[in-house]
Amino acid sequence: MTSAPRTTGDLPDDPADRTLPQLLARNAREHPRLPALSWQSADQGGDWTTYSWAEIHEHTRSLAAGYRALGVGRGDHVLLMMANRPEHWLSDLALVRLGAVPVSVYGTAAPEQITHIARNCRARLAVVEGAAQVTAWEPTLADAGTPLERLVVVEAGAEGSHLPYAALLGEPVPEEFAGELDAARPEDPLTVVYTSGTTGEPKGVVLTHRQVMSNALALDAVVELPPHAEHICYLPFAHIAERMLGIYLPCHRASHVFLCADPARVGEVVRKVRPTQFFGVPRVWEKLSAAVRAVLSLMPAEQREVIDRAFEVAREHVGHRERGETPPAGLEERYARAREDVLLPMLAAGGLDRVTWSASASAPMSPDVVRFWAGFGLVVMDAWGLTETTGVATANSPKTGFRLGSVGRPVESVQIRVAGDGEILVRGTSVFSGYLRPDGSVRSALDAEGWLATGDIGRIDEDGYLWLTDRKKEMIITSTGKNVSPALVENALKEHPLIGQAMVHGDNRSYLVALLVLDAEAAPAWAAANGVEAEGGPAGLAEHPAVRAEVDRAVAAANTRLNRTEQVKRYELLAEEWGPATGELTPSLKMRRRVIRDKYAAELSKLYQD
Repeated sequence: MTSAPRTTGDLPDDPADRTLPQLLARNAREHPRLPALSWQSADQGGDWTTYSWAEIHEHTRSLAAGYRALGVGRGDHVLLMMANRPEHWLSDLALVRLGAVPVSVYGTAAPEQITHIARNCRARLAVVEGAAQVTAWEPTLADAGTPLERLVVVEAGAEGSHLPYAALLGEPVPEEFAGELDAARPEDPLTVVYTSGTTGEPKGVVLTHRQVMSNALALDAVVELPPHAEHICYLPFAHIAERMLGIYLPCHRASHVFLCADPARVGEVVRKVRPTQFFGVPRVWEKLSAAVRAVLSLMPAEQREVIDRAFEVAREHVGHRERGETPPAGLEERYARAREDVLLPMLAAGGLDRVTWSASASAPMSPDVVRFWAGFGLVVMDAWGLTETTGVATANSPKTGFRLGSVGRPVESVQIRVAGDGEILVRGTSVFSGYLRPDGSVRSALDAEGWLATGDIGRIDEDGYLWLTDRKKEMIITSTGKNVSPALVENALKEHPLIGQAMVHGDNRSYLVALLVLDAEAAPAWAAANGVEAEGGPAGLAEHPAVRAEVDRAVAAANTRLNRTEQVKRYELLAEEWGPATGELTPSLKMRRRVIRDKYAAELSKLYQD
C-alpha cells in the first residue's frame, strides 16, 4: 500500500506528488479572484464570460455532487463528447475531484469507435453536446455488449428522453460529501486518452496524476512565460496536447484559459485575446503562413521589399540565437527597428504581437514554414512526444537552446535513445502506465528495462537534439529495396505556396507518385496576382493550364532537393482540401494514409499506367 506523501501546508513537498484537486484548492486559496476560464456565448460572437479560480472550485464541487447523485463513484470512467465549451472543462475537473476518470472522445468518432471505447473503459455514463452526438451514441446505448446506461445532454431541447445537463447542478451538496472529494493519490489514474487510430483501433492510454505532474514540471523547465499566461484552447480535449495545455498546465500554473469551441475561429480569438503563448499542430502553422503569404503576394512591390528586408534581418537575428551567440550590437539595433516598424504591426494584425512562446508538435514541421515564421522573429519551438509520453518528450527551448528543424532535446522527465533500426525509444517518469484492458487491468508496453518503442524514426545529433525522420510503419520501401521517408518528400513539395497538402505513395513500386491538394487560400491569391481567371472555384483552378504549369515547376524544384529514389515522377492535383470531417485527417490533423490511399485508389493506380 502506498503511503501518503509528506506535505508542507496543503501541498506535498515533492511537486510531482501533487494531484489536480490539490492544485485547484491551492488556486482557489491563493488566487481566488484571478481569472481561470473564459468563454463566449453559444453564437460565438458575444461577450466573454469568466470564472475566477474561486468560482471554478465552488462550481466543480457542486457539479461533482450532481455526478455523484447519478451513481458516479471513485474509479468510474465517464465519457465526454463536447466541443471546447465550459461544460466539458468543468465536468472534467468535477469528475477528477470525485475520484472518477474522465475520458474525452473525439467529436468526429464514428459510432463503431464510440462503441469500442465504451466497451474498453466500461463506462456507464456519457456526457454529449447535442442532437448530433445523441444520434451517434444511440447505437452504443443499444449495444448489449457495452455497459453504457445513459446519456447526459448539454444543449437544451436536444436531450429527448435523456438527462439534461442542467439537472446536474440542481443537486444539494450534503455535509458529508466533503469527505469524498479531493482524495486522489498521485498514483491514481487521472484520465484515459485514446490514440487517434492512425495505425489501427484506438488504444486507451492510462495516465496518472504523477505522470501528468512530472511532465508539467519538465515543461516549466524549458518554457519562459509570464505568470498566469493566457492560453487559447481550441484543439480537442481528446488530444493529449490540449489536455496538458488547456486543462492540466493551467491548473498547475494558475493561468487563464480562453475556450474556442470552433477551431475555424481560432484566428479571430487570437486577434481578440493577443495571447503570450500559442501552440499549433503543423497544419495550423501551415494554414496561418498560407494566409499571410496570400496577403503579401497582393502587396505593391515597394512595400514587399521593405517587408522582405525586415524578414532577412529577423532571420539573421534568429540564426545567432540558434547558434547560442549574442547578436552583434549593429544587428540588434537593426532588428529592434525592423521589429518595431514592420514586424510587430504585422503580427499585431493577427494577434501574435505579444507571443513569447510559440510551439508545434504532433508531426514533423516543414522547414519552409519554420523559416517563414523566423522572418517575423517568431521561433516556432518544435517538440515531439506521444500520448504514451503524456505529451512532450523532447522540446526546443528559448531557455536551453533550439535547432530549427529538430524537435529539441529530452525534457527532464524522460531519457531517449535510438535503436539500431532508427526507432526512437523513451523511458521516464512521464511515460504512461500502459494500455487499458476491458477488465480494468493495464497492459504495459515497456520492455524489461522500462523503454517504450515509439514507432517513430529519428537520429540524435552531437548536441543531443532529436531529428525526426518518419513513422516506422509509414516508411515507404520501393520495389528496389530503398527506404524513403514520405514526410521528407511531402514537406519539400509543400514549400510552394500553391501546394497545401501532399501525400507520397510508392510502397513496392519502382518510383514515387504524389497526391497534391491546392491550398484553398494561397491558390486564389496566386491566380489573382498572375492574372489567372478560372470558373468553378478550386476545381477550375486545379484544371487551369497556368496553375498546372506552376505546380509542375514546384514539383521539379522539390525534386532537385531530393535524391533520385525520393523524387516524385508523377502526381495528381486535387482541389478539395482533406480534413477530419471527410476522414483523411485525424482530429489532431495528422494524415490517415490508408484512408487517402483507399479513397484515391483509382487516381494512384492511374499514375503508374504508361
